[in-house]
Amino acid sequence: MASVHVERTEDGFVARNSRGAEIKIGAGDGLFSPVELLLAAVGGCNIMTVEPLTAQRGHRLVRLAVDVTAEKAAPTLLGSVTVTYDAEAPTREGREVFEAVAERVHERHCIVSRSLQQGTEVKIVLGE
Repeated sequence: MASVHVERTEDGFVARNSRGAEIKIGAGDGLFSPVELLLAAVGGCNIMTVEPLTAQRGHRLVRLAVDVTAEKAAPTLLGSVTVTYDAEAPTREGREVFEAVAERVHERHCIVSRSLQQGTEVKIVLGE
């Protein structure tokens, strides 16, 4: 089970996890918006899964980064999300391994992307 605590503070909003990490959320300079955090989660999930799986197959990538973009389907609804890799492998074989791993991660392993694709239900509980 994953969880974070989000609260309003004197300076805006902050999300904290049980390991003590925190991130400020908002619309101003130096802050991530909630949609940007969602895109960061998609990118982070994919890249953090691709990297070790590629390395385990003996192909450490020279460069590995992703850009994640989203289109709006409506004012309050995202449409498609696109993950664009910027990766460099030292060999052609390494590139082929990376590509196969990235496809497999997208299709079967990245919990964030898969949850978005499946349309995960979001429930709201109004505490007292």
